[in-house]
Amino acid sequence: MKHTFQSLGVLILGFGLAACSDSASPMAPSPTTAAVKLTATLMPANEVPPVTGSDAGGSGTATLTFNLTKDGTGATTAASLDLSLTVTGFPAGTTLTNAHIHSASAGANGGVFVDFGVSGNDTFPSGAGSLSKTGIALTVDQANAIFANPSGFYVNVHTGNNPGGAARGQLTRVQ
Repeated sequence: MKHTFQSLGVLILGFGLAACSDSASPMAPSPTTAAVKLTATLMPANEVPPVTGSDAGGSGTATLTFNLTKDGTGATTAASLDLSLTVTGFPAGTTLTNAHIHSASAGANGGVFVDFGVSGNDTFPSGAGSLSKTGIALTVDQANAIFANPSGFYVNVHTGNNPGGAARGQLTRVQ
């Protein structure tokens, strides 16, 4: 009988130590961060319908840096966006009244998907200039949709002369 209790004690001790072992439950990998860049070349001829008039000579480049937090499995858990926008060739005194990412392929118009928060305070006395915005709010679903099909989204800028859009370009992935 004494032998049975000793065996039972050893068995219980063994299970207890196994339950406390670090190797029984691996630690989850730490979250990581990543930056993904997309660009768009903005042209008035890309708008639907194409822009005519004084804004037709304008153009621009938008560089979007998506700042992502990923979990141990590589899934995106948080996202934000930084915008760098440069325009040229617009009439002197042009004011950007809006800028967005829209959801639509080339040749089609789509609704606003991400608003850059341009408020109409960005005036370019010579018709050229640049602006930057950092930390633009973005949901994980928005980031995932854009990465799944960048060319299905476009950036456009709006001006007082063309409130529906003055120059537009489809997104392409840089890195």
